[in-house]
This record gives sequence, C-alpha cells and structure tokens, in this order.
Amino acid sequence: MKVGVVIFPGSNCDEDMVHVMSNVMGFDVERLWHKSADLKGVDLVVLPGGFSYGDYLRSGAISGLSPIMDQVREHAKKGGLVLGICNGFQVLTESRLLPGALLHNDNQRFICKNTFLKPASTTYSISSALDADEVLRIPVAHAEGRYFIDAKGLEDLQANDQILFRYSDENGDVNADTNLNGSIDNIAGICNKAGNVIGMMPHPERAAEQVLGNTDGLKILQAMLSSVTVK
Repeated sequence: MKVGVVIFPGSNCDEDMVHVMSNVMGFDVERLWHKSADLKGVDLVVLPGGFSYGDYLRSGAISGLSPIMDQVREHAKKGGLVLGICNGFQVLTESRLLPGALLHNDNQRFICKNTFLKPASTTYSISSALDADEVLRIPVAHAEGRYFIDAKGLEDLQANDQILFRYSDENGDVNADTNLNGSIDNIAGICNKAGNVIGMMPHPERAAEQVLGNTDGLKILQAMLSSVTVK
C-alpha cells in the first residue's frame, strides 16, 4: 500500500498522518505538494486537517482549486481511495467529490475535544468492518464542522447507506444532545456511492497509538483499508 498525504498551505495535521501511516501502520508514504500534478502512484490519497489558505473565502474552497485536485478527481474516478479528514472533508465537498457542505458550528465556536462516534453504515468497510455496538472516542477540532445537505440529498445518503459515523454519547445514543456542532442527522462522516471517497470531521490519526491512551482512531483507519489489497 502506498499512501499520499497532500500538503496545502495551512495544513497542520499532515505530519500526524504521515507518522501514523508510515510508523504505525507500516505503509510507504509520499508527501504530495498541492501544486504538483503527480500523485506518484499512490493507492490512497489523504487530504489532512488544518486551515488550508487560512480558511479564507470558505474552508476548503481555495484548496479545491489546487492543481493536485485534478489528479485527485481522476484518481477517485478510477476507483482510487481518497480520505479527507476535517479540513480535508471540507475540500472534498468544495470539490464536489462528496455531497453537502460544512458550515459554521451552530454555537459559532471552535470545538476542540474528544467526542464519541457510532458506526452507522453496514455497507462500506470503514464502518461496516467495525463493531456496530462499539462506541469510538475520537478527537475533533473544527469551527466549520456542521454537516449540511438538502432534504433530497439526506434522503439519498440514508437510502444508499452512505452515512459512516454519527455523533453519539459514550453509550452510543444518537440524539440532539449528542450533536456537538449541529450537523444534520448527527452526521460525522460520509462516503460517495462507490465507497472510495470518504470524508469525516473527527481526527482518527490523533487516536492511533497506545502512547496517546487511545487507539480507536487506528481501528477506523484499519477498517477503511480492510477491503483493500495491500501492494
């Protein structure tokens, strides 16, 4: 498995992801500069968290126009795996690789804390490979993480089982009280219909080592790759 981590001006979780993918999971990792037109033969493209271009205009909007995103679109079109985390999720929606949008949190505040996730999809490996009854504790750090989509779009996500994770409490209860940012249907992560483009606001790479006291994020990353043939 060869992993490419895209670096935009303002990315701040790129090295975290490089570390987890290389030193923890043992994959060959390439750092991909946003102005490059070469994905260097990677199997998985990761768009990391951060504040690309200072979140000017809209979070992820300018990065969505970066030269490398043309290659990311082609990679996804061919069935290549793409993962966007936090700011990377915002870039994926701005690039129309995923439906919907990420809006300001309903409390208009930056949220940085551990939260709980409940796997939602039984179709796609990133959540279906996890124990549906296990609640995962994953950090979040965002000001524009409120997922929104229109009624027809939400209906399609639900009908196609594309909702991967929902915000819950430690007991796995999903309701308005466990929705930390106001996301529609408590959505914390989704995928496209093909299942190869994945976006989520929480940061699994920040919970992927025992030294951090939490490996729930590693479970998510391993589940995502469970159906992929390692090269």
